Formats: sequence, C-alpha cells, structure tokens
Amino acid sequence: MIKNPIQEVTNKLQYRAIGIVKGIYKPYNIEQFNRGTLTDKEGKIIDAVILGKALSLIKKYINLENNYFWIVYPRNKNTKDLHLQVAGIWDPYKLNQVDKNNSEKDPDEILEELNLNNNYFSIRGELIYVNTQKKEVVIKICSSPTSKRLKNSIFKIIVEGEISLKFLNNFVSLDVIRDGNILRMIKCEIIEKIKSEKS
Repeated sequence: MIKNPIQEVTNKLQYRAIGIVKGIYKPYNIEQFNRGTLTDKEGKIIDAVILGKALSLIKKYINLENNYFWIVYPRNKNTKDLHLQVAGIWDPYKLNQVDKNNSEKDPDEILEELNLNNNYFSIRGELIYVNTQKKEVVIKICSSPTSKRLKNSIFKIIVEGEISLKFLNNFVSLDVIRDGNILRMIKCEIIEKIKSEKS
C-alpha cells in the first residue's frame, strides 16, 4: 500500500495548507543545510526551508542532484512571493512500502492514481478577505485548533481566484495549483459559516 502524500480529511472543519512539489533542493550552504531553494522542472526557483522532522531523513536518504516529490506547507505575503516549508519527501520506492504490482510504475503515474498531481495544494480554512479587482482571496489557517489563541499557530494564505463576497467568514476547501510562485484556485467548496467566538 502506498502512503498518500496528502492524507484524506478526517474532519469537515480541518484546517490545512499542504501541497506536493517536484524539484531539486539546493541548500544555500552546507552549514545552514535547512535553508535553500527548490527548483522545479521549468527552472522556477522557490525559497524553501526544511522543517526539523524532515531534516534527518533528507541527510540520510537524499541525493541532492535528483528530483524528488516534496511534501510542503506554503506561506506567502502576496501572490508573487511563495515560500515553502518542507515537511517530508514522497518517494514511493525508497520511503514507502510498495506492492510488487507498482514496482514498474513511474511515481507521477502513482500520484495520478491517488488523484493528485505535481504542484497540487489543498488549502482549507476561513475565507477572510476577497479582492474582486485583483481576483485574490485570503484564507486564514489555524495550524492547531486547540491553540487558536497562540499567535504563531494562525497564518494567512493568499490565493489567486474568485469567490463571492457573500461567503466571507465561511470555512472553505480549495483545490489549488502552483504556477511559478502563484497559488491558483482550480476548485472551491463552501463548507459552512464559521460561528463568531463572541456570540
């Protein structure tokens, strides 16, 4: 059984911002191995940082000359400024238990069978801002529902796309594709209105 790099949602109000990007990781320098860039097959360069839990795995298994599928958390301050936090690597052969039927398949094919694609992101959170002129929406994500009051657990993601203003303060689930440094919405599902904590 091949582990899906982006797990199924277990709760309809599950916040998340996670994606999968194929590319080559290059650290800025060997002393500061966790900071660097990801270069995709089009040659686009994205600023990246490797999170602690993925660091030992990468140092142990990864040949930095090769392309890998990276499991990443996106961050951005505007639509042109994407930064990726690398949480892991998806390698169906080295790092997953593969069944024998799949041993000849290309990882891209396996990804498609899991209904995923390179540069796909799942973004789920509260729609807090719509810019109809720029065709942009801002989604608020709480990385930990129990710590909604902790400043570091809340962040915003800006996505290119259009959602009606009437859905402000609704919980939404977006299917997003990365195009260079832009996160572009391809599908949106309105889940439900978020109740104000004040009421």
